[in-house]
Amino acid sequence: MWQRYSNSFISYLKLERSLAENSVEAYEHDVQKLWQYLSLHGEPIPPDAVTEGHLLGFLAYLSELGLSAQSQARMLSGLKAFYKYLLLDNLIDHDPTQLIEGPKTVRKLPDTLSFPEIEAMLDTIDLSTPAGPRDRAMLEVLYSSGLRVSELLDLRITNCYFDMGFLRVLGKGSKVRLVPIGQDAMHYTQLYIDSVRVHLDVKKEAQDRVFLNARGGSLSRVSVFTMIKRVADEAGIRKTISPHTFRHSFATHLIEGGADLRAVQQMLGHESITTTEIYTHLDREYLTQTMIDYHPRGRKRSFR
Repeated sequence: MWQRYSNSFISYLKLERSLAENSVEAYEHDVQKLWQYLSLHGEPIPPDAVTEGHLLGFLAYLSELGLSAQSQARMLSGLKAFYKYLLLDNLIDHDPTQLIEGPKTVRKLPDTLSFPEIEAMLDTIDLSTPAGPRDRAMLEVLYSSGLRVSELLDLRITNCYFDMGFLRVLGKGSKVRLVPIGQDAMHYTQLYIDSVRVHLDVKKEAQDRVFLNARGGSLSRVSVFTMIKRVADEAGIRKTISPHTFRHSFATHLIEGGADLRAVQQMLGHESITTTEIYTHLDREYLTQTMIDYHPRGRKRSFR
């Protein structure tokens, strides 16, 4: 019965929710782990017989295995989706996950770069080298539009609307969004296309991709990570930096500048506003420090 219900759930995720393959696999993995746990503990019961007690035992088991609170919470979210589907499809009459709360997770504030640090990295890139214009353009786009590295690598020429100042981006779950792009990012991207890309022997499968490797093929995530680490080292920046650091910096600098949270949510492609709200923590820290540094009553002083 587990396999039948799981297959039905997977079909629902693919056909009705149109989730990406990796998302579907993650949900399937969550259901399989609960099934395995029940079997290992001598309770090979069907999905409709699972109780809150079974699920609490499963979460305790995951904790004993050393899974982080974030991993446990994500797995519980997958099981909640599974049982919500079974309830909607009238395969069960009670959702055992309804009253179960996941473990408390501590939200780690993401690392960011200051604007001078970003400028230092951009200025380090030598535009006279074959890879220079491409690397400069990629960093400009990451910071200008807050793209994920996967979105950057999948960016298509036909989805660059420079005349309107927008990119058409295919994000998580195959969701499409329009994202503004700044003048510098457009300039360096066009420079790369006109002065470097046009001379490459472009592979058939990469004909419409904006950013390519030296052989005219698709770039890998690893190559982008390696490039960013090298540029950061050359700029004398000692922080641990990745493509996502530019995305975090994009969001943080917007909110510090007074941008509306909903607008930032749309640009980042976050499904929930709560995901975007992490950047308000950074904003509050910035505002608090500004008050301490510059307000006459902000500085610490002793009271008599």
